[in-house]
Amino acid sequence: MDALDRKILAELQQDGRLTVTELGQRVGLTVSPTHRRLKDLEASGAITGYRATVDPRALGLGFEALVFVTMGQEDRATLLAFEAEVEQMPNVLQAQRLFGDPDYLLRVRTEDLDAYARLQDDVLSSLPGVQRLTSTLVLKTFVADRPYPTDLDR
Repeated sequence: MDALDRKILAELQQDGRLTVTELGQRVGLTVSPTHRRLKDLEASGAITGYRATVDPRALGLGFEALVFVTMGQEDRATLLAFEAEVEQMPNVLQAQRLFGDPDYLLRVRTEDLDAYARLQDDVLSSLPGVQRLTSTLVLKTFVADRPYPTDLDR
């Protein structure tokens, strides 16, 4: 990946709806090489998709919690079963397996505290292998969906 590819990625992270013509103008290329580079970035997996960024409050999802999960069982089958069930939960926006304790971090959005309490009590606590859930409530998000830096010194 060269500097032009990084410029393309920087521009698309700011506005994924740019036309190939607009993108080319911003990075200093004509349409044909811009299109070729864009297709190459998609084919290589550097660009994994395109989507709209939505305000969760517009969907009635005004409550956010970070959930730390400590597993009681950590055998492969239990971890895979836990991860498979979490992947199917639409209220879990992000899930990460951590090194050390706790074992997982889940970012969860619900309508309100009561909806979150039901999710924790009825669903999260009954997931395979779960020993303990520790929730931290998000008071304010002031940096969200920041683009990845593309001009890193190497």
